[in-house]
Parts: sequence; structure tokens; C-alpha cells
Amino acid sequence: MKLFVCQACGNVLYFENRTCERCGHRVAFLPEKETMSAIEPDGEVWATLADKGSGRMPCRNAEYDSCNWLTDAGDTTGYCRACRHNGVVPDLSDQAQLAGWRELEMAKHRLFYSLIRWKLPLQTRQDNPEHGLIFNFLADDPQSGQKVLTGHDNGLITIALTEADDIERERRRLEMGEPYRTLLGHFRHEVGHYFWDVLVRDGGMLDECRAVFGDDSADYGQALQRHYAEGAPPDWQQNYVSAYATTHPWEDFAETWAHYLHIVDTLEMASEFGMEVRPKVDRDGELTARIRFNPYEARDVEAIVNAWLPFTFAMNSVNRAMGMRDLYPFILSPVVVDKLGFIHGVVRNVGKAGKP
Repeated sequence: MKLFVCQACGNVLYFENRTCERCGHRVAFLPEKETMSAIEPDGEVWATLADKGSGRMPCRNAEYDSCNWLTDAGDTTGYCRACRHNGVVPDLSDQAQLAGWRELEMAKHRLFYSLIRWKLPLQTRQDNPEHGLIFNFLADDPQSGQKVLTGHDNGLITIALTEADDIERERRRLEMGEPYRTLLGHFRHEVGHYFWDVLVRDGGMLDECRAVFGDDSADYGQALQRHYAEGAPPDWQQNYVSAYATTHPWEDFAETWAHYLHIVDTLEMASEFGMEVRPKVDRDGELTARIRFNPYEARDVEAIVNAWLPFTFAMNSVNRAMGMRDLYPFILSPVVVDKLGFIHGVVRNVGKAGKP
């Protein structure tokens, strides 16, 4: 994620800002420019100071304080590039559900920031009724006791609203023995399944992917039952980024995809701050990194990993000094780095093609 600047006063803006805290200008995200812009009323529309444009409108979900993006020029739907992928949203007359939906939207918009930066294909259900990307945000049914499960099915991503409850999400994390569980992590993982369909299966890369992640034709239902009955193999860290990735090649791909997004977006943020890791005790330079490059444009995954490992060593140490859990509680083995490299290549191929 980048740091942004208010064009009216030069103050630093964050991705979730609605107004500039210094000058009071309303601000919004311009997805085609990948930047935040101060905006000013121009009749019934808004002018954008970032590109000196006009005729823009806030997304309709700004009415619920759940979106701070502008719609595309000439848009007729009233929704921004991220919100036009919404299907079912919670009951917005319920204040608790509205608050939970806002948390979900914050994570979803960070996801779309990355997808747009890479120029990945983003068809809606209006574009592609059978396979377009759509999100349903569903609440548990208190009368029947039916619980919503987060998951992906042929472009339909369901996110359980209860995941927006910090206490419930932490309970589930502990119950399932997970070192990390966040809303953003859910979005990044589930969209990994979608892009396996779009970029691997439909992109003619099945053989290459199977050579790295294994045979995805193995029965998924049986694999899931086996995982929950037996757990991950004892040596799983040698070949997988997480215990859940051992379940099936589909889950291995989705978990690795999510971690690739974690790493790239976090490194971009570190780069924006000009962060450098150079401990005096490291005479061999193994823990040294100058994060002064754009990870979205890195030629190879080695440059990303060589910056990531020292950075996370430092940040994990800082977190521990505050009595917090590690920022990144995972191990990147050589096999996992190769898997990250495969995903890096897939994403770069889309970007180099110059079109979604």
C-alpha cells in the first residue's frame, strides 16, 4: 500500500481516509490513477485535484460510510470498481451488521487495490453471469442456528459476517490452531481460488501448476475430511506455507497466493517509508535489507524474498518487544519460495500482456 498526499495542503493521507485531517478537504480514491485525490464539489458532480478532472461521483456505498472510492468516468451503475462486485450485503438497518459490513469493505477494498495494480481480470456477474467475481456477505441465521461458511464456488465468494467480530474471529483462530486469521487474509485466500480458475485452469497453465503444487484432480472432499481428521503431516513446513495448505493443491495455491499478496503489499508500505534493516550484529549481511524498490514491479521473486526475510525478522522482534504476536509467523522454505515464484510469474505475465 502507498502513502498518499492531499493535493490541497500536502498532508499525508491514508487509504481509508474520507477527509484530510489538516485542511478538511473531502478525499477519495481514484482507481484508474491508483491514488487518493482531494475532491471539490463542481455542481452536481465532483472535481478531482489529483488529475484536475471533473464529472466524478462517489460510490453509492459512500452513503453508508463503507466506501471512499470514486466511480469510473461515464459509469452508469453508481458503484466503484470494488463495490460493483458485491452481491448480497447484510441487513444495513441493523447497526451491528452495518458495522461489520464496513469492516469487510475495508478489507475488500485493500484486496482490490492489489488486483487493480496488477491489472488482473475482474469480470462482474453482469460481464460474465456464470463465472464473474461476486461477493456475498452473509450473517448467521439466529433462528435456525445455521452458520455461514466462508468459501469460494465458481467466482462466488461468500464471507461470513461473523468474521468481522474480533472476539469470534480470535476464538476460531485459537480453536483451529492458526497463527494468523484476519479479514484481509480471508479475502486474499478466497480470491486465490478464483484466480486459479481464471489464470491457471482457463489460462492453459494446468500442467505447469501441477508440477509445482501437485495434482489438483485428487478428490477435494476426501482431502478435506482427511485434513480435519488427521491434521497436517509433521514435516509440513518444509513444503507448505501453512498447515491448511497441506489439505489439497487448490488450498496450497490459494494459501500461497494470499501470502504473495501479504508480502508484496506490506513491502510496498515499507518502501514508502524508506525502511532499512541493518543490525550491527549481522556481519554477513544476511539480515540486511534496503526496501527502496516497488515490489509490484519486481522482476523475480528472489528480490522480494531477500527483502522480506530481514524485514519480518526485524518486525517480529519489535512485536515481541511489545508483547505482541509475530507480524509474520510463517517460514518460507525453498520449496515455498518456488511456489511464490510461480505465482509471481503468473501475475507478471498478465501485467506484461498489457491488458486484463
